[in-house]
Amino acid sequence: MERYITVLGENEAEYTEKRSRFIATVRHCDTEKEALSFLEEMRSKYWDARHNVYAYSVNGTNRFSDDGEPHGTAGKPMLDVILGEGIENLAVVVTRYFGGVLLGTGGLVRAYTKATKDALSSAQKGEVIPCTLLQTQCEYTDHQRLLNLIESCGGMVEGSDFTQNVTVRYSFKDQDSERFLKKLSETFSARLSAEEICKKSSIFKIS
Repeated sequence: MERYITVLGENEAEYTEKRSRFIATVRHCDTEKEALSFLEEMRSKYWDARHNVYAYSVNGTNRFSDDGEPHGTAGKPMLDVILGEGIENLAVVVTRYFGGVLLGTGGLVRAYTKATKDALSSAQKGEVIPCTLLQTQCEYTDHQRLLNLIESCGGMVEGSDFTQNVTVRYSFKDQDSERFLKKLSETFSARLSAEEICKKSSIFKIS
């Protein structure tokens, strides 16, 4: 598992050039199916637009479409921005409402490039980092204290199951897990322990 930067959720930016409106929408996607579903959603939302150009990079698969714009003036420049920014697992759709003035091939490249850059630069980013998923069982009286310890050590709480006791699932970056395990033992006088469930990747928000 490798570390990489991605976008969180969805973001939109709008750019106008010679009365043509370029609406760029970017969304995090974990699979190609999600990227294609996002594309269909944007086509439905902006059904009256002349073009819904897209580009995506998902799990090493890169695809784009000019959607009727002159070849090489729209989708490819958008994909170049994505790859140049080093951002992965995302899709971008740039919707164009034609303003009546032709932009020329150079103008189209600049417009689609700018719209994509604007949407990416204002999007919230996250870093996908290899982690260890752990779980700890505790009494109800220890639950909040355990959550506080996990968060103070840089972990991410994934969920809690409430039965006779509480089972908390959480993940830590691999380099932080050893320090947490030591603090867990110290804080609860060795009453609580952590069971490793699996290795995974988690997204940590970039401030």
